Amino acid sequence: MVAMFQPPFCPADEAVRRVQERGYAVLEPRAMAHAVGVDLDALDALLPSWERLEVDGYLKDGGRYRRRRHSCFVLDAEGIAQAPHRAHWQSLEYNALHGGMQRWFEPIEPAVAEAQAWRQLLLGLGRWCSALRGQRPWYVEAHQFRIDTTDGIGRPTPEGAHRDGVDFVAVLLLGRQGIKGGETRVFAAAGPDGQRFTLEAPWSLLFLDDERVIHESTPIQPLDGGQGHRDTLVLTFRKDGFQGDPMVG
Repeated sequence: MVAMFQPPFCPADEAVRRVQERGYAVLEPRAMAHAVGVDLDALDALLPSWERLEVDGYLKDGGRYRRRRHSCFVLDAEGIAQAPHRAHWQSLEYNALHGGMQRWFEPIEPAVAEAQAWRQLLLGLGRWCSALRGQRPWYVEAHQFRIDTTDGIGRPTPEGAHRDGVDFVAVLLLGRQGIKGGETRVFAAAGPDGQRFTLEAPWSLLFLDDERVIHESTPIQPLDGGQGHRDTLVLTFRKDGFQGDPMVG
């Protein structure tokens, strides 16, 4: 039996305060759903789309262990709008391995991006961002990930411990099957404090203040020699436009 550290879950009504105090908050699925105002059963209806992700062809380690889709959204006082499809771009400052590249991924399927539960999830997390930084438009990049053991080992964060160059990051664990590893690690960006734990339940949430903490997930390996995978949804929230665009003020 592989030992796993339990996540430091907090109640739904303490999430924003926990981010203010520590730079991150971790919520179990029911608390997450209550906090953002979304139904878990409706979110579960989106999970089959993770079976249809495309192989990430940009991995510089030559691996074939990551599948993903990517789309962008803008949240403002009018609600939520999907942005025209665009490349994912990060600077080398934040991603020394894959930064500086225009990475074009297949978009998230319309049935997912237009689902009411999806919109409620993004808008609910956007309200947290505004509570923490003030009311403003938020530029959201959404990444569906599946990390598998096709290569014998899968790396959720091949770039290592990192920041994303945004204001806030939401990491939702959606499933673990036939694997060991995949431990989440969060470190203070300006100090020695750190936390390690393993997310297991679908729709568990790690919400990060990207300016204050560094994060990573450890590699996964198969159990009993079989195939396995780990599914996540990563949502980044940025106030100054999408990365690579001029600042919008």
